[in-house]
Amino acid sequence: MSSKTPTRTRVLFALGALSASAIVLAGCAGGGGNNGGNNGGGNTSPLLIGTTDKITSIDPAGSYDNGSFAVMNQIYPFLMNTAYGKADVTPDIATEASFTAPTEYTVKLKPGLKFANGDDLTSSDVKFSFERIIKINDPNGPASLLGNLDSIDTPDDTTVVFHLKSADQTWPQVLSSPAGPIVDEQVFAADKVTPDDDIVKGKPFAGQYTITSYKVNELINYEPNKDYQGELGAAENSGVTTKYYADASNLKLAIANGDIDVAYRSLSATDVDDLSKNDKVQVVKGPGGEIRYIVFNFDTMPFGAKTADADPAKSLAVRQAMADLVDRDQLASDVYKDTYTPLYSYVASGLTGANEALKSLYGDGNGGPSLDKAKKTLQDAGVKTPVTLNLQYNGDHYGPSSGDEYAAIKTQLEQGGLFKVNLAQTEWVQYSKDRTSDVYPMYQLGWFPDFSDADNYLSPFFTKDNFLSNHYDNKQVQDLIAKEQAETDAAARTDEIGQIQDLVAKDLSTLPLLQGTQVAVVGKDVQGTTLDASFKFRYAPLHK
Repeated sequence: MSSKTPTRTRVLFALGALSASAIVLAGCAGGGGNNGGNNGGGNTSPLLIGTTDKITSIDPAGSYDNGSFAVMNQIYPFLMNTAYGKADVTPDIATEASFTAPTEYTVKLKPGLKFANGDDLTSSDVKFSFERIIKINDPNGPASLLGNLDSIDTPDDTTVVFHLKSADQTWPQVLSSPAGPIVDEQVFAADKVTPDDDIVKGKPFAGQYTITSYKVNELINYEPNKDYQGELGAAENSGVTTKYYADASNLKLAIANGDIDVAYRSLSATDVDDLSKNDKVQVVKGPGGEIRYIVFNFDTMPFGAKTADADPAKSLAVRQAMADLVDRDQLASDVYKDTYTPLYSYVASGLTGANEALKSLYGDGNGGPSLDKAKKTLQDAGVKTPVTLNLQYNGDHYGPSSGDEYAAIKTQLEQGGLFKVNLAQTEWVQYSKDRTSDVYPMYQLGWFPDFSDADNYLSPFFTKDNFLSNHYDNKQVQDLIAKEQAETDAAARTDEIGQIQDLVAKDLSTLPLLQGTQVAVVGKDVQGTTLDASFKFRYAPLHK
């Protein structure tokens, strides 16, 4: 999921390599809290959570970003979900779920499910939920995750049969992803994104919480859903209020002063370092699959396909020279205080199949920058310097350090006078629209995975109709993605994943920069903070 804001027809995920990755370790639980279920301990005081993550839409068809998904995780049910502190998905509002044929996945719902408004939750709602995402195909929605879905049958009110286009062993994980929330067909429109206010008014909630009041990107009040019938257990608090902060400095001040109980996304690295010395709070960390990178628009970047001086070889040389000049170590240490680490490929380090394809190809061959290499790359392609680069970034969605990060990148790229970098930033709501409309020749994105599998870093990015909408099209890469998605031999799949990274490293559809961790800062009296390989932040286990 992007820190994320995707688009179109994705892809199938493939056999999950959930077992042997460093990322897929049980998560961190802060404050001595348990990892799920109501422990009956402590009190049930309401909690106040602070965040800077903005909401695009709480309609699952209309968003695919952390801020929006953080809300959805609390209010909507899923067919499959991840228990606290675990990595594998298991049935949530289902009694059982399994492959009944290589391309057929059958789910049996629990009987008597209801939404908070009293409407029955049946297989018809499940079918509706997935089909509307595909039909609406919103540029900022998760339709790309459902590219392998062929059709859905509902032989009775509690049975759902998903027919897939090809074998896909990670389909259960897709059902737990941002494409997976089950919504009420009596409340949501079938062919367009439903406004947030209409959703809140309709109370189509069957997750652990209902929303009692909602002011987008300002304040949300949640109340435990007494009729929740999923497997995650009842909330261990009497309610949650989420407050949205315009900037991380105010969020830091609020948690440091005890004005809020939890601060989750996105404090700066300096803020986290300062707060770690504050004996009134706890800094809780969990396994991280987040990555930061630059996207190249193959149509509008210098020498791109739709520019006046279009030249594929020169366009590639520009991308390669940029890759020669970036200094990831400097970004990680100076900007992010080592809360991020250098990333030299497309799959997060620690996942099965991840390699460091860019490390030897660019710069000094050992991960560092090389001005001489960049000069030669541009000279050999006949590129006259300096080349003007219009580079867009976002400061309110990707954390307050984005400004420092991209100021440093500008300095790195302008070394030796090869490039002149024009930096600009846009607020997230506009940014998420512009980036899919060819407005930015190159721009910042982050990615927060939907689940822990290498394919989740490949197929959303590098299929022809990818969520980046950057016009990258390499048939060899696409064929390998389709192959690894259906591959049941673990060794063969690992090799295919490596080949994909090697090929894309030569094309540079994107320029990977950094890999981070999950961090929450909570009051000393807050327990149950669970950051795990589901990459979902759940409110229900939190308590004081």
